[in-house]
Parts: sequence; structure tokens; C-alpha cells
Amino acid sequence: MALSFAQLRSFHAVAVKGTVTEAARFLRVTQPAVTAQLNALERESGAELFVRTGRQVHLTESGQELLAISRRMFDLEREAEELLTSLGELSAGHLRVGADGPFHILENLKLFSHRFPGVRISVSIGNSAEVKKRLLEYETDIAVLAQLEEHDPRFFTIAQRPYPIVAFVNHEHPWSKRQSIRLAELENQPMVHRESGSTTRQAFERALNRHQIRPRFVMEIGSREGIREAVALGLGVGVISAEELGCDQRLHALPIEDVDVSAPERVVCLKERSNSRVVSAFREICYPDSCMEPPPETAKPAEVATRSSW
Repeated sequence: MALSFAQLRSFHAVAVKGTVTEAARFLRVTQPAVTAQLNALERESGAELFVRTGRQVHLTESGQELLAISRRMFDLEREAEELLTSLGELSAGHLRVGADGPFHILENLKLFSHRFPGVRISVSIGNSAEVKKRLLEYETDIAVLAQLEEHDPRFFTIAQRPYPIVAFVNHEHPWSKRQSIRLAELENQPMVHRESGSTTRQAFERALNRHQIRPRFVMEIGSREGIREAVALGLGVGVISAEELGCDQRLHALPIEDVDVSAPERVVCLKERSNSRVVSAFREICYPDSCMEPPPETAKPAEVATRSSW
């Protein structure tokens, strides 16, 4: 069959937008024109790409496989547009960042924005699994992740550095006038902590286990904002990334003086997009001394996600 660009563009728009109506609006064409392109594509290929339920369309397995290809294709098209528009400088374009927390990336985005004021920046926040999924589905260019499987061949690591974790109490706590604490002082102390998947919690528990210290955990809360409020109310001691504590006058930070408690921060991109202009510019501005770290050649390739999250 002779696949036309218009057919593939119509397929991709419907796949990511979810309806023919939204796809037509996005492409600035009529709904019948989009429908005709889809019908021709399925008829000429002999493949069923969508299952239609009312106005919604859902990808079949074949459709998901084609979407994985069209995502790469149109992402490359976007890169070509950026290249031709910028003419040697990133005077236009869009940097899409996914992060499992905003605090560790904002200073770098400030640097990037000052250097390339014409580039639009958007940041999406989610847990590590959500951030990685957006990166794999070409919805973001850069991801800031605390959790990433070692030697995953799909990714390049741009930077990797630890961030310190501190304890904190409210202003009425007996420790509120102190400058630091020792880890052993947390023995049998009432504490509130994050959910089990939290990188901060995992790093803190590793330190506790190494030194055989057992606090008394009284509450588990699934967000850093919730932890801050619980500590402010006097429910117990909390731990948090030092940069995430903020300037809340109700709270007092207590660095742990005798034990290094820290968690990793990784800035990553897809291996195949490591030479993208916007990714390269971000790395050169924010991490000028860093190297792109490829996975070992012996690593086994992992299955790439293909299902759209639209």
C-alpha cells in the first residue's frame, strides 16, 4: 500500500486526542476529512486500528504499535521545525520537563530561561512512574527522577547528584532551638513519614537500618505537603529534602550531624533524543561539566511503552 502523510497525521491526531472532533479541531480541518483519511488508511492497510464506542475511539493492538512509530516520526518533525526556526540559536521552541518534585529543577530552569527567553517551558509533576511514562511516550523532553532502574538502555543520564535529607519539627518542639540532631536521638521518637514508594523515605529507612535505630512511626502520609502540615500540628518529627522544606515559620530544620542521609537525583532523557537541540542546550547551560552517560552495551533492551495517556 502507499501510505500517505495525511492519513498518518489524521491517525496520530485521533490517537492522541481521543475523538475525531478534537483531532479535526487540532488539525484545522473538517471532521469528514479526518474520517475519510482514517477509513482509507484502514481499508488500504487491511488493519483495524480503532474500536469506536460512540464518539470515543480506542486503539487496537495494531493501532498502539502504529502510534509508537508515529510518535517518533512527529517528534522528529518537531525537532526539524525547531532547527529551521532557530537558525543556529534557540530563539523559539518548547522545553517539556517532567519531574517528581519541582524543587530540584527550578533553579536550572531559571538559568535556561534567561539564556533562551524565546523557548517556552512547561513542567508536569507526578510520581516517578508517571514521569517516566511521559518521557517514554515522547510527552516530555527531560525528566527529573529520584527512582530509575539501573542500566536501563532506553535512557541517557544527564546528571546524577545526591540531595540532603533533614529532620524537621514544629516551633513548639523541644528541639526547635537546636541546630542539628544525631540520628540515634530518633530512637523511639514519634515520627510521620511518606508512603512506602517515596525515595526520601527509602533513603531515610536505609540509614535507620544501618544504625539499628527504631523510631515510633505514628502516621503515613502520601505527600510532602501533608507531612509538613502534620509536623506543624505537632504529630511528630518528619524528614524531607532540605530544598523542599521551604520558609514555613512554623517549622524548624534539623540536619543530621553524624550520618549522611541523602537521596539521588537523576536528570534523564531518552537515548534516541539525547542529541535534540533543546535537550543539548539544557544540558550545556545547566550541567556544563556533565557527560551523557549511556547504559552498558550488554544491557538487555526493555519493552517501550506504546499506549497513549491522552
